[in-house]
Amino acid sequence: MPEHLTAADAQRLDDLFDRLKVGGERLLGYPADTGFDFSPLYRFLSLHLNNLGDPFRTRSTEHHTHELEREVVTQFARWAGAPESDVWGYVTSGSTEGNLHGLFLARELFPDGVVYHSADSHYSVGKAVRLLRVEARVVRSRSDGCLDLDHLGDEVRRHPGRPAVVVANVGTTMKAAIDDLPGVFTVLADCGADRRYVHADAALSGLLLPFLDGAPPWDFAAGADSISVSGHKMLGCPFPCGVSLARAAHVGRIGREVAYTASLDTTISGSRNAFAPLFLWYALRALGAEGFRTRARRCLELADYACEKLTAAGARAWRHPHANTVVFDRPADAVVRKWHLATEGPLAHIVAMPHGTREQIDELAGDVAEQRPAG
Repeated sequence: MPEHLTAADAQRLDDLFDRLKVGGERLLGYPADTGFDFSPLYRFLSLHLNNLGDPFRTRSTEHHTHELEREVVTQFARWAGAPESDVWGYVTSGSTEGNLHGLFLARELFPDGVVYHSADSHYSVGKAVRLLRVEARVVRSRSDGCLDLDHLGDEVRRHPGRPAVVVANVGTTMKAAIDDLPGVFTVLADCGADRRYVHADAALSGLLLPFLDGAPPWDFAAGADSISVSGHKMLGCPFPCGVSLARAAHVGRIGREVAYTASLDTTISGSRNAFAPLFLWYALRALGAEGFRTRARRCLELADYACEKLTAAGARAWRHPHANTVVFDRPADAVVRKWHLATEGPLAHIVAMPHGTREQIDELAGDVAEQRPAG
């Protein structure tokens, strides 16, 4: 035991670990896979690493994982339909940073632009527009969580001649709705918004849709200028992280040479987590494309099972066709706490992740039925 760590301190850590472990076994309401084994990488935690600067500008020092970061970015970019000659990216602290980076690129391209995002967009989008001090308009969402294209057109027409920056949701926080990206471009064209930039917030579904048949258009091939994807959701990385992808021309506009780092300043943060690319690279190599397809199918099968069981329990469950999020009537508070359910007004949801089981769904459905009010 370290010299200044008391027995009480050690016991506190043991208690914390036990509490967190038990809580993780019932984590159904949030999209974080808890079943991935990263133990072969634990030895690296004894090292000091720092991915300072642009991952595509090699530095002379050896305490970074830029090489692995480039491979991670390249693989994510392929799955996001990016042309290899026109894409850049880096591993972020999470999709909040990815959304901020995408909107920063948009602001530098169109300083007089107006940001349009739906009422169901992630809260980080509103925070990003405040940090960047750009004008923004909140567009109505439909009842299923998708962007209301008619209202988008109304808002864009109120700002004639101004560039339009649209945040398209690729899996909203609560309902996992995927905005109609071709429809967005049609609206912008009809409104005469020829100066436009579309950022796709694919934190939730960016590592699900590439492996599902008949997925709706959502990526660079569909016209996106930048995309943010999470790494701690489908990949189960044990700490928040993600990947920010963008067309190279947009990034070239913001890069600044920094002599101290011998690199370009193209990211939001300076010093960056070098362990995140390592963990993401390991997950990509361990699973392979077929492993991702298997996990995606398993998630949707579990989501279908949850819809069936929760509906039978009287909870009116539903999901979008390509979503692993199941929305249902909010149950009693005791059930919400037990299963760490995400809630919004009269609704709750679970996210069917690779670690989820039918036994968990059966128990949840039993709790829902037992706690429902009589009559």
